Amino acid sequence: MNTYMAWPMMALALSGSVLLAGCSTPKTLYQWEDYQPQVYEYFKGEEPKEAQAEALERDLQKINATGSTPPPGYHAHLGLLYLSMGKDDQMVQQFRTEKALFPESGPYMDFLLKNAKTGDAK
Repeated sequence: MNTYMAWPMMALALSGSVLLAGCSTPKTLYQWEDYQPQVYEYFKGEEPKEAQAEALERDLQKINATGSTPPPGYHAHLGLLYLSMGKDDQMVQQFRTEKALFPESGPYMDFLLKNAKTGDAK
């Protein structure tokens, strides 16, 4: 094969490998599991809150097992479920976890904690 034919073949092989490398699935920033369907169920109001909290806790175990991070709002939503079920200790824990993972949610988590303790949020 002469050198004039070798260059186009090398360029074609290189571009093909670059395209294949670009098709790999990137690691996502958050692991969602069934969070979005659970929020939808919450707003539909058809599934008991206990079942929703159990599903989110189960998914949270999967997320933690893979070393991933739940999306923003995950712990806050779980905390609101616990608040509606009267499980104040778990609610506080979830709001504090949300605040620690996502500091930008701090003022809102503080607001919810303050109002939940005074009974205004119930």
